[in-house]
Amino acid sequence: MEYSGEIRNGSVVFDNPCLVPDGTKVTICIEDSTTTKPVDSPSNVGKRLLKHAGTVTGLPEDMAEQHDHYLHGTAKR
Repeated sequence: MEYSGEIRNGSVVFDNPCLVPDGTKVTICIEDSTTTKPVDSPSNVGKRLLKHAGTVTGLPEDMAEQHDHYLHGTAKR
């Protein structure tokens, strides 16, 4: 059987822990970390998205205030 997971605080944490009972003996094969992209921190994601701010055209003037109305059909405030 093959299960995936990650190391957290020095312990293996499986993606689906209910499938592996406590005390189960395991052998770990470390995957090549160069094939895995690091996850962006929230601040990096914000910086990447900020470059798109103000670039969309053709939106209603009150889109920022009434986005729920335009996206989900709720009543305008």
